Amino acid sequence: MQTLHVELGDRRYPIFIGSHLDIQHLLKPYIQGKQVMIVTNDTVAPLYLETYKKALTALDKVTAQCILRDGEKFKNIENLNLIFDALLASGFNRDCTVLALGGGVIGDMAGFAAASFQRGVNFIQVPTTLLSQVDSSVGGKTGINHPLGKNMIGAFKQPSVVFADMNQLSTLPPRELSAGLSEIIKYALLGDIEFLAWLEGNMPKLVAGDEQALAEAVYRSCAHKARIVANDEHEKGERALLNLGHTFGHAIESYLGYGTWLHGEAVAVGMVMAAELSHLMGWISTEDLARVKHIIQQANLPIYCPEIPLDEFLSYMSHDKKVLDGKIRLILMKKLGHAVITEEFNVDYMKQAILNNQKKGE
Repeated sequence: MQTLHVELGDRRYPIFIGSHLDIQHLLKPYIQGKQVMIVTNDTVAPLYLETYKKALTALDKVTAQCILRDGEKFKNIENLNLIFDALLASGFNRDCTVLALGGGVIGDMAGFAAASFQRGVNFIQVPTTLLSQVDSSVGGKTGINHPLGKNMIGAFKQPSVVFADMNQLSTLPPRELSAGLSEIIKYALLGDIEFLAWLEGNMPKLVAGDEQALAEAVYRSCAHKARIVANDEHEKGERALLNLGHTFGHAIESYLGYGTWLHGEAVAVGMVMAAELSHLMGWISTEDLARVKHIIQQANLPIYCPEIPLDEFLSYMSHDKKVLDGKIRLILMKKLGHAVITEEFNVDYMKQAILNNQKKGE
């Protein structure tokens, strides 16, 4: 097992990374009070819910559960209310703990509920997908989607601990694993050229689900995110770099309908669009652009999205959280391994980058 810490002063918390983690032993210091609400979904519950209930019972905790439907399209206010219903019906108080057992949707919704219930209760993240292990479970962003924009309603709520167990990835469908690899590639492209070279050499192992390779990729990704979050918790500056590919990707998700494409798939195409725009602006070479496309394809991810009318694509981009004072901010690459946040880009080149990476007639 490897351990990282997100350094936030008195809110400092660990990320435990390994295989077959001793959950009962590791959980004990991070549960406040007697009551634990496990929030999960109908895919994860049959696999892992009983394991966590037994561990908590052995710690003499009172447990209850809220099992939501699985999928991005259920990340909305109606399903958020089901968590509040479960907390209130179970008589939980402000000393309770909300434990998120699932992927990014569960983590985001359970975290938002924990931030809001009785104005804030203890929160634990147990991410069961690769994408949530390296992205949404770390850093405290929580929330729900709105028909006009992804993750537009939410709160910052840091967990007290994160458990990333590689063994849980063994039940992950290949498509979900690849979606997680998209976010891992993001860390390399935005800030670590050596990590990019490591990924290029180890991608076959990662795609095959090799636990040792996955643990190393998760550790290196979380180390990047932990450092950035510690420097800029509320995304006033550097943290926006973590959104490489996301402004384009969120537009794809919103247009197609939440859940039609996985988040990591949309971000993969978004990163290609960002690389294409960086290339058109003369920042990265033709070879660099090809390298970005190749590593994404190595991870069994798309580099083209279905055809989306340009005006609608741009409309969804304008609703992105990174828009300030009516100006779209993009994360682009000055070179591979060095991303920047900028409002200074050629709009015609941006449109060309979008159109170049759509498949006509799909």
